[in-house]
Amino acid sequence: MRIENDVKLDFKDVLIRPKRSTLSTRSNVDISREYRFRHAQVDYHGVPIIAANMDTTGTFEMARALEPFLLSTALHKHYAVEELVAFFKGLERKFAAFYSMGIAPADEERFDRVMAAAGPGSDTPIRCICIDVANGYTEGFVRFVAKIRERYPHLVIMAGNVVTGEMTEELILSGADIVKVGIGPGSVCTTRKMTGVGYPQLSAIVECADAAHGLEGHICADGGCATPGDVAKAFGGGADFVMLGGMFAGHDECAGDVVERDGQTCQRFYGMSSRTAMEKYSGGVAQYRAPEGKEVLVPYRGPVAGTAQEILGGVRSACTYVGARRLRELSKRTTFVRVSQQTNDVFGRS
Repeated sequence: MRIENDVKLDFKDVLIRPKRSTLSTRSNVDISREYRFRHAQVDYHGVPIIAANMDTTGTFEMARALEPFLLSTALHKHYAVEELVAFFKGLERKFAAFYSMGIAPADEERFDRVMAAAGPGSDTPIRCICIDVANGYTEGFVRFVAKIRERYPHLVIMAGNVVTGEMTEELILSGADIVKVGIGPGSVCTTRKMTGVGYPQLSAIVECADAAHGLEGHICADGGCATPGDVAKAFGGGADFVMLGGMFAGHDECAGDVVERDGQTCQRFYGMSSRTAMEKYSGGVAQYRAPEGKEVLVPYRGPVAGTAQEILGGVRSACTYVGARRLRELSKRTTFVRVSQQTNDVFGRS
């Protein structure tokens, strides 16, 4: 047993220090990014924010609604093969959606069927995939990433989740273009409560980004963002992409059931390791495990376009505060200040 005494930080522990700026308006800020991926050797252009591959947020409808903003959606794992093929063939911008999969034999077989039906080779409409497990530290996961890379060299592979630099490096060297970073920070994740395992998300981003960028890889910060300011902090800490679940929940494009509670319209939102999800897709919680997610009701918020505008506006504004004319400059111009309080809530939270 050992104890690390150096400070690890979460979004709530810091603010971004303002700096001199020549920008006169937020509209002058370019929040798109261009990347070339290490293994797939294809070029990305877009706004690097991704709706999470939860079955409530990772929907076809969400992908279509976010596409005009040049955002992306990681689709959930439970669509039928025929539905997925038809959807991807209809995409104009191939980075608008990620195909999501686990590492079980059934996941692999299903993915091969989708790829065969969509059209194999570099002409396939499926350009990017998300290999998603809760624990990215197993040898089996690393081997699976390497196998998919060997079989589909032209695909952009995002793989995770991990929270440390050495595992980020191993996944990139094994074939991942983007490493997904985050264990336990999600709003409906209970991994830290159930297992005691996790890592403060901002420090995880900083450390994993440093490891990835040294190998010409990329990272996606997954979980922990509750406000547009948190998204800006994630980018400021070095994240290349930011994945959002709870911030995109409660909208028309989500698949959660709409219910009335105390006179307010709400929508169900739950983690994919929750009892709700396991009963829906696996027939219940297996005897050898415990749920590591929860179900909540979030206020109904109408079309997601308004939320997307709010998030992008917040990131643009953060850039103006530090003089970053482009999103790619934000991490270079970010200095974090440790704080004990984020906001003044004397009149309640808004």
